[in-house]
Amino acid sequence: MPELPEVETVLRGLRARALGRRVAAVEVRHSGAIVGNADDFARHIEGRWIRALERKGKALAITLAGQDGQPPYYLLVRLGMTGQLTVNPPEAPSEPHTHVRLSLDGGKEEVRFRDPRRFGRLRCCTRTELEAVFSKLGPDAQSITDEQFLRVMRGRRGAIKSWLMNQQMLAGLGNIYADEALFAARIHPLAQPGRVSAEKAHALYKAVKRILERAVALQGTSFSDYIDIEGRPGNYTPRLRVYQRTGEPCRRCKRPIRRLVIAGRSSHFCARCQPRPRRVAAMRAPRKVRRADKRAAA
Repeated sequence: MPELPEVETVLRGLRARALGRRVAAVEVRHSGAIVGNADDFARHIEGRWIRALERKGKALAITLAGQDGQPPYYLLVRLGMTGQLTVNPPEAPSEPHTHVRLSLDGGKEEVRFRDPRRFGRLRCCTRTELEAVFSKLGPDAQSITDEQFLRVMRGRRGAIKSWLMNQQMLAGLGNIYADEALFAARIHPLAQPGRVSAEKAHALYKAVKRILERAVALQGTSFSDYIDIEGRPGNYTPRLRVYQRTGEPCRRCKRPIRRLVIAGRSSHFCARCQPRPRRVAAMRAPRKVRRADKRAAA
């Protein structure tokens, strides 16, 4: 699933390729990819200029300016599990599961939204509506301060892995970078955030910031579906130290990397480098996840 580095990479690609350009036409091929009415979506976007891009966590917002003092609309993009945004020449073959096409500058190029599993969503909204979405997210993991990070950790008793992935606590991390940050800070994924020492909490904060910075510089991580705006995979995969390396030797101590399921999600860690604390979060059987819940979590 695309996380903060992947969404930031898409944002930077759009800034380089689409900023300042006009959306001449909108084609919605699958209305299920749109939040709200697909005809209203197209009507509010067509003829507007892409003036700015912003991101909070995994949510990407594109400012669409109108004419004659009209207030802007905002295209809110949630990539979900397998969503992709690419810029293509109009004559390029359309990949399966391409749900929306935005023609730029009278058809010179187009932005395409493709999503095989259809958990991603596009929404055209006002600034007030966008702020309402952003307000439900915790501090952005790339810009959070040390003080904020320690404050939101305080008193939390669940598994620290789940806390890192809770978008209302900290926006932007998912399975990949949560595993990597915990390994870098030498913290077991079942440790309770409120019981982690101040020294370890600070180490985790620095690990999150450092890993996200490196992942953004390398255009993110690709395993199956993620590609950047040019259609290229991310380059961070060779840097992964624990994620999806079950049974492989730890890059620090050579012990086999282990896998643990927490709330239905896999966690990868080294039992020697990340020793299990005496008091850990209670393990609960995950509830059955409904399709709507998966979309909301994306």
